[in-house]
Amino acid sequence: MKKQSMQKRTFLRHLAALWLGAAALSVTGLAHAEDKVTLLSNWYAQAEHGGFYQAVAKGIYKKYGMDVTIKMGGPQVNNMQILVAGQADFSMGYDFAVMKGIEQGLPLVTVGTSFQSDLQGMMTHDDVTSLGGLKSKTILVAGSGQSSWWPWLKSKYGYTDAQSKAYTFNLQPFFADPNIAQQAYPSSELFQADKAGVKSKFFLFASEGYPPYGTTIVTLQKTVATKPDLVQRFVKATAEGWKSYLEDPAPANALIKADNKNMGDEQLAYALGKLKELKVVTGGDAAKLGIGVMTDERWKQTYDVMVATGLLKAGTDYHKAYTTQFVKDMKVMP
Repeated sequence: MKKQSMQKRTFLRHLAALWLGAAALSVTGLAHAEDKVTLLSNWYAQAEHGGFYQAVAKGIYKKYGMDVTIKMGGPQVNNMQILVAGQADFSMGYDFAVMKGIEQGLPLVTVGTSFQSDLQGMMTHDDVTSLGGLKSKTILVAGSGQSSWWPWLKSKYGYTDAQSKAYTFNLQPFFADPNIAQQAYPSSELFQADKAGVKSKFFLFASEGYPPYGTTIVTLQKTVATKPDLVQRFVKATAEGWKSYLEDPAPANALIKADNKNMGDEQLAYALGKLKELKVVTGGDAAKLGIGVMTDERWKQTYDVMVATGLLKAGTDYHKAYTTQFVKDMKVMP
């Protein structure tokens, strides 16, 4: 009888061990069931993507249950087409492109932003004192600028198409001709001018009222409808990534350089300095409401500018272009 009792206890112990082992495996499996997410960038890897790369490098996305792969965009990549085709889950975007997509019936929606203002601006020679002082200048504008900021700039300051020429992303015309002004990003063309020893000035369009956000997070409307938890986790993790990147950019920069062999430490440091100087991540509404925040008022301003400059049909339901549901209570404070 005693022997049977011992055998029974042994059997129960083995059974309990098996059950606990199975439970542990189950919990472990759940913990590692990360959502596979693909993010498409809007250009070659650079400091302007730092928050996204930081969230990968520091395991922030993984902390929120995601395995995120960043695929680089570039000049020949149509991000919105790739997103609509289901070849990416999220894309870095631009308000004008999403608004235009809504007009054309594309199911896009912006769910958060990196920058409180677009980084686009004008680089001029040292004699120019304001963005409104270019009436005697030749202004170099790329094709993308013709369908975004150039109509706004013409309307605001009375400039004409007759004084514009194509910008081919070659700075030699600017270096050679003191009468030329050209579109620029503070972290790119300004850096190149500094390296070449050419004195220049930079005027950020946002400082003069140009309203769109910069490097936004865009997804499909069906993703918001069917996977709101995934969207919320991705947006919050990205905001935390940006906060971390501003504090210690080294982890992200290592990944950026691995993806973009032409990106060096000096330019990354210069670009980060400009992001901090212009407070595009932490300034504006983000200072009070948190990194990544967007407001209805700003989107209405962008809609009004696009309609006024003939870039968007009046009556387009611009509310479909964005949602604040994922950022309004996020509160990732700078």
